[in-house]
Amino acid sequence: MAYWLVKSEPFKYSWDRMVADGRTHWDGVRNYQASNNLKAMEVGDRAFFYHSNEGLEIVGIVEIVRTYYPDPSDESGRFGMVDVAPVMPVKTPVTLKQIKADPQLQSMALVRQSRLSVCPVTDGEWARVCDLAGVGVPA
Repeated sequence: MAYWLVKSEPFKYSWDRMVADGRTHWDGVRNYQASNNLKAMEVGDRAFFYHSNEGLEIVGIVEIVRTYYPDPSDESGRFGMVDVAPVMPVKTPVTLKQIKADPQLQSMALVRQSRLSVCPVTDGEWARVCDLAGVGVPA
C-alpha cells in the first residue's frame, strides 16, 4: 500500500461533502507531476484529505477505490482522475503549521512542493501524521 495526500479547497469540495457523497472522482488535476502521482495510485492506497487555501489542515483519510482513468472535463485528453471514498475523519486536524514545525515532517512533499495538489507521503510521514491526528495507523 502507498500513501498520498490530496488537496481540496473546502468551498469547492469539503471533507463534509466527501463524507456525504460516500465516493467521488478526483478530477481537475492539470499539473503533470500531480497527474503522474494519480497514475501511480492503486486500489486500496490511502490518502490524507487536506483542506487547502482555507483551513490549511489534514481533516480526513480517504481510500483509492478506482485507479486512473480519463478525466472527461479535460478536452485535451491528457489528464485523468481516480475515485476515492472516505475512510475516517481525523480526531485532531493536523495543520500545515504543525507539519512545518515537526522535524520528522520537514521533507514532506506538502512542505517542499506546497502548490502540488496530489503528493506522495512516505510510510514514516504517514505514521507521524496519523499520530498527530490521533488516529493511529488505520489498516
